[in-house]
Amino acid sequence: MRGLVQRVSRATVTVEGVSGGREITGEIGAGILVFVGVTHDDTEAHAAKLADKIWNLRIFDDADGVMNRSAADEGHEVLVVSQFTLYGDTRKGRRPGYSEAARPEQAEPLVETVVEALRAAGAVVATGRFRADMAVELVNDGPITLWIEV
Repeated sequence: MRGLVQRVSRATVTVEGVSGGREITGEIGAGILVFVGVTHDDTEAHAAKLADKIWNLRIFDDADGVMNRSAADEGHEVLVVSQFTLYGDTRKGRRPGYSEAARPEQAEPLVETVVEALRAAGAVVATGRFRADMAVELVNDGPITLWIEV
């Protein structure tokens, strides 16, 4: 399981709405935007470990300006967006292959497990919509962007 974590001052995800316009499905202020990718051998244990890592990752400044604080410490929000392309393989040719990405039937419940584990830990979590064409807007703070693999 992979997570691409970005410290943000704000982030929003929208999808195509019923009436043809855009609909906001998730929006946060200061906090963490995380794109989550799932592969074939991922389990609920991987999802729980990823959630714990995200929530407790020390990427926020303390009083001395040192990244010693986590979203948990600061009470920041988390926006979780599913992202199968994190398992895109670009080693050959010019078109990414996605054979390492889990099928939606496997991936969706595991992304939901990440969301529920974050909420159980005390996070306020917003989400995108699984299998939707999403537009994500963010202001990367720092910029801080980290790759997590569990």
